[in-house]
Amino acid sequence: LPGMQTSRSKPCPCPSFKLREVASMYFTMIAVFLVILVVALQGSAPRGSDFPYKVPLDPQGLLELSWNVSYPKQAVHFQLLIRDLQFGLLFGMSDRGEFENADLAVLWSDGHNSYFGDAWTDAKGQLHMDSQQDYELLGAQRAPEGLYLLFRRAFSTCDPKDYVIEDGTVHLIYGILEKPVRSPQAINISAIHRGLQRVQLLKPNITIPELPSDMKTMEITAPDVVIPSQETTYWCYMAELPDSFPKHHIIMYEPVITAGNEALVHHMEVFQCAAEFDSFPHYNGPCDSKMKPDRLNYCRHVLAAWAMGAQAFYYPEEAGLAFGGPGSSRYLRLEIHYHNPLVFKGRRDSSGIRLYYTATLRRYDAGIMELGLVYTPVMAIPPGEDAFILTGYCTDKCTQLALPAAGIRIFASQLHTHLAGRKVVTVLSRDGREQQVVNADGHYSPHFQEIRMLKEVVAVFPGDELITTCTYNTEDRSRATVGGFGILEEMCVNYVHYYPQTQLELCKSAVDPGYLHRYFNLVNRFNDEEVCMCPQVSIPQQFSSIPWNTFNRDMLKSLYGFAPISMHCNKSSAIRFPVRIASQP
Repeated sequence: LPGMQTSRSKPCPCPSFKLREVASMYFTMIAVFLVILVVALQGSAPRGSDFPYKVPLDPQGLLELSWNVSYPKQAVHFQLLIRDLQFGLLFGMSDRGEFENADLAVLWSDGHNSYFGDAWTDAKGQLHMDSQQDYELLGAQRAPEGLYLLFRRAFSTCDPKDYVIEDGTVHLIYGILEKPVRSPQAINISAIHRGLQRVQLLKPNITIPELPSDMKTMEITAPDVVIPSQETTYWCYMAELPDSFPKHHIIMYEPVITAGNEALVHHMEVFQCAAEFDSFPHYNGPCDSKMKPDRLNYCRHVLAAWAMGAQAFYYPEEAGLAFGGPGSSRYLRLEIHYHNPLVFKGRRDSSGIRLYYTATLRRYDAGIMELGLVYTPVMAIPPGEDAFILTGYCTDKCTQLALPAAGIRIFASQLHTHLAGRKVVTVLSRDGREQQVVNADGHYSPHFQEIRMLKEVVAVFPGDELITTCTYNTEDRSRATVGGFGILEEMCVNYVHYYPQTQLELCKSAVDPGYLHRYFNLVNRFNDEEVCMCPQVSIPQQFSSIPWNTFNRDMLKSLYGFAPISMHCNKSSAIRFPVRIASQP
């Protein structure tokens, strides 16, 4: 397509703002007059192998995004299939999926010609053409299934109006134009059909290990359930391993999605139940139903986790996740999150996860270790906070006691908070200095959680520290949010997948409760108000009685930043290694 290039790569350091102002009108005029003669373009669909990652953008599956990642060129190549093109669409990225302060590529038609350009929205959602065109159009092809639009975007463009594509979650947004428009500025974003999809764009370049010849498969799938006609459903189904199932290694797993439900199955997990119970009741129904047996709450050990847009998960060739055999429960719980915003009725589903396993055990058992904060109400977030930070520590004393001399290798990670979580990061510290980031998600969403393979394996040795920090937003809450298991309580966890497996299953911390009681006493004296310290009054009740003025907020932040911590350094049997109180690193 001659004359269609719309991006100009700008080497950093970035050009000055004044230079941008001078060039603004010129580049905007170029963008507005880029004509795509899509009607004349005919051909077959581009090869799927060129774009290995794929996700439906909308619930009906009318927009399908595929992409690939070039780390040498620091760019993402997109292929957008538009099955029912009307008068154009918006596609782009924003901090949390909002259409204000968004970075967009716009395809629009005035009824005669079609145009493509780079645009942005301001804080009021008004669309503007960008003076620096960084969505580079590569081509457009018509095929029987629709229009394929191919374009490129650099990770970072040095344009302050552009979104920086980083590791972790990316909130993709889209809007469909159902009427011709004279220019992008004439688009009323609040009036168009629009939506959001979350993905991990920057997939790691992982070499797929060779799979053994004796590999077998097992599908843990929903038994032809009728997806409830409501927006959000968590569905639970209990499955069993065969009797006397010996120890095997899971070496990979992948999703099994019922055809036609690709846009409804949001994420799935397979949990193994606790071995101390001889049996678990059968169940097939909503996870929040009062009919769900309480014992299913003891099925929490993650065997596999998948989220929309994820590919197959491979274990390193030297390790596998053990299941079956002595000390391992036969009972598994499948949990599927259905996202049905259009409230389809009568859809049947048999989706789930296919496990690939082998009886030829690999050199190492893989393990899963919990890092972060203990599930306790002593860690709390005041209401009305836009970015409140809590940090959990796996201290040098714990790793010194629990890890082998040769250390462990972390190869994957699953970050986890509840609804107030906005950012999560775990860093490795050695001798008091940060060595490397284990996993980070600056645009974390509790609605998009998956086990992610790391770009590089992280070696952790005795005496190292693993520090997990979570950032929360409670601007929509009027009461303090305490730590705990409830969905309106909070967590800060990183489930790291590593080998060789050790006895250390949980390495987490919380502020020392004695220092929290000193905080309550101080608040009581300073505010001259009753914050009851009676033994029968729970910590959540004490937090709920605090008047959240600036002093009380700042003192709580200081407490969490400097007070000694209570260390939980636990074996899989829940017995602790002898590490308790520690000063903060």
